[in-house]
Amino acid sequence: MPTVKQFQVTFDCEHPERVARFWCEVLGYVVPSPPKGFDTWEEYERSRPPEDQGSWFVCADPSGVGPRLYFQRVPESKVVKNRVHLDVRVGTGLVGEERLAVLEAECKRLVALGATHVRTLVADDENESCIGMRDIEGNEFDLD
Repeated sequence: MPTVKQFQVTFDCEHPERVARFWCEVLGYVVPSPPKGFDTWEEYERSRPPEDQGSWFVCADPSGVGPRLYFQRVPESKVVKNRVHLDVRVGTGLVGEERLAVLEAECKRLVALGATHVRTLVADDENESCIGMRDIEGNEFDLD
């Protein structure tokens, strides 16, 4: 049986390009080149039937290490908690006040991009601090 070497994470959303560009800023990802035969994404979108324009968008880790993120338009709005979420690992290796300061600084940066701060969980005897957040369409993620 072959071993899976790559995977992508798919987000259901209302505005795929907007959400993709938000996550580019969060993760340092980039928008890949447009499909073959097109000089720009705008040119590609204009070539598609009106009902399909803006129906999906992608972003990718420029190093090729992290998973590609795929954003697809769906007709319904988000109504319940995500069953899966991303942990954005900005505090790896840090503890205590140093970790919390790094998490809070990143939270402030992401709020300026349109994210929402949900709650800060301060370190206890078992866990280090983390911050719960929502992206620009309400999808949960954690700063960890």
